[in-house]
Amino acid sequence: MARVNGVGLRVLVSAYACEPGRGSEPGVGWHWVREIAQSHEVWTITRANNRKAIESALAVEPLPNVHWVYFDLPGWARFWKKGARGIRLYYFLWQLGAFFVGRKLLRRIDLDLIHHLTLGTYWMPSFLSLLPVPFIWGPVGGGESAPRSFRSSFRLRGKLYELLRDVNRALGELNPLVRLTARRAVVALSKTEDTQKRLETLGSPRVLLYSEVGLPADEIDRLNSLPSRQGNGFRLVSLGRLIHWKGFELGLKAFAQFHSQFPASEYWLIGDGPERKRLESLVQKLGVANSVRFLGSLSRAQVLERLAECDVLVHPSLHDSGGWACVEAMAAGRPVICLDLGGPAVQVTKETGVKVPAGSPQQVVRDLAAAMNLLAADRVRRERMGTAARKRVRECFCWDKKAEWLNLLYSLKPGTPMRAGAGCPQPDVHV
Repeated sequence: MARVNGVGLRVLVSAYACEPGRGSEPGVGWHWVREIAQSHEVWTITRANNRKAIESALAVEPLPNVHWVYFDLPGWARFWKKGARGIRLYYFLWQLGAFFVGRKLLRRIDLDLIHHLTLGTYWMPSFLSLLPVPFIWGPVGGGESAPRSFRSSFRLRGKLYELLRDVNRALGELNPLVRLTARRAVVALSKTEDTQKRLETLGSPRVLLYSEVGLPADEIDRLNSLPSRQGNGFRLVSLGRLIHWKGFELGLKAFAQFHSQFPASEYWLIGDGPERKRLESLVQKLGVANSVRFLGSLSRAQVLERLAECDVLVHPSLHDSGGWACVEAMAAGRPVICLDLGGPAVQVTKETGVKVPAGSPQQVVRDLAAAMNLLAADRVRRERMGTAARKRVRECFCWDKKAEWLNLLYSLKPGTPMRAGAGCPQPDVHV
């Protein structure tokens, strides 16, 4: 994939979701395109409905190395798509159309590399992999599941969600186009260890564990500047939508056990969602309603204000492939208590927090409570973890650092040792 004399590559990027100022997949697409364009010439195929937001951002910060190719299906082929309804079929057809757009570009541009960014789901194919150009896939996720022993506590809606997710993934893995995408990728980047195993099973010849999550240097500086909380007591916080697989029920049950031993403690939940009423009823049953606050959805500035008033982030999610809240809390110097699952498992280390194995709900509640006790009782440990967390984010999850690693990946010849990991160097693997 290396070009002679250090000249940047000509890269075709597939970024269905790509929008400045957004989180999740749209933000991932935007930031990765920006970083690739620092050293390479980029042609980005994205949806036409992203155009207005992209052009507004480009008016403030031009990206001269990026050529934007806006593509959508004709109106008659997308009238049935409303928001998230029908997105899977629409995305599949969009990918098929993007192949013909890419093939047309290839006829007039000598492309060096194709990189599929978003949507980052391993069980959905990328037709651009069929073009005769080296292809990089990812980071992709989706191989994570809520452990079955935890599903009995879900409401019917949650159980159906998990069942449909399992079925979609199983059908995706049987799709010959998905297997072909996996086999044709010279490198597949995986968000989590679970997805890494699935990619290897599908036949990906080279899979690197590499998180999609990154923060701009100026945002890391702002988060780094948040001081440690002073004063008495101990305050935990969780961030995210109040939905079944975020595991907040586990966090609250653990807090109730911990609170009985450490009554000068509070637990704040920031976010809203369909599980809120159920969780509010739960804290009443647990007898900790006076020490738990549901703060609802807050602006970004308000979230940072509340984060500065807390000591530790609790993130008991059952299948996050990203885990942005963990990285943001670490940048703010807050230790993280999470499950040893998904994205958080590769972001958080023993130096920056406590990872709890997900064996059974009872065991998780017990171990989460023990982790709360451990950190509540030892301010020095919290400070040490907070310092290590800030350092890890700056070294591993800053977009500038991710751009350096990506340039190295792009420049390597087949068979060259490559160091990769959740965002940081890991043992050598061959690319």
